[in-house]
Amino acid sequence: MPYYTYRPVTILSRKDDDSMKCKTESREKILTAAAMLFQIKGFNATGLNEILSESGSPKGSLYYYFPNGKEELALEAIQLSSKSIQKRLNASLNKYASPIEAIQFTIKNIAEDMEKANKLKDISISLIALETYFSSEPLREACKEVFEILENMYSKKLIESGIPKKIALELGMLIQVMIEGAITVSLTQRNVTALLVVSKHVDILLSPYIQSK
Repeated sequence: MPYYTYRPVTILSRKDDDSMKCKTESREKILTAAAMLFQIKGFNATGLNEILSESGSPKGSLYYYFPNGKEELALEAIQLSSKSIQKRLNASLNKYASPIEAIQFTIKNIAEDMEKANKLKDISISLIALETYFSSEPLREACKEVFEILENMYSKKLIESGIPKKIALELGMLIQVMIEGAITVSLTQRNVTALLVVSKHVDILLSPYIQSK
């Protein structure tokens, strides 16, 4: 006779299901608020109470969902920011077949957003990267991965246009560095001149490689 082990089945009630959904939504609200604030204000300038206020969450809920505190929250916020920035960049790069037009379109979008709000939401994680590279190795590593992903997205666009992989990888890094640097300068000067200059010179930088393929 076969031997069967009885295993009780837990059936979630509608009330339990709603409770789980509510907890998930509350956690996501905190994470979304943190990602936005870290992008536009930086890590040190963003307080936990400010995150709770922005998310509409009660006191104590932050440590309930993120027991290791601000650094744990920042790590997940960087990942969430990375997804948003990647989604935006991917849409911009796919707008045009020409990598020059696509990258110039990307820079134009960044410049327009910065002129409207002078903020970095879904644009850059530069502030948190600059603030934490020395004080937190996990955050430094997380920011490093984001920068590498963005570099590779530019490189991929260049490879698709026929530029040799080795050169495309170097150019992708250069373009990423130029744009990130221009964002920092534009924020400091409160104008987008630096971004517009980068946009202009993308054509000069890439044209020889595009024409020679």
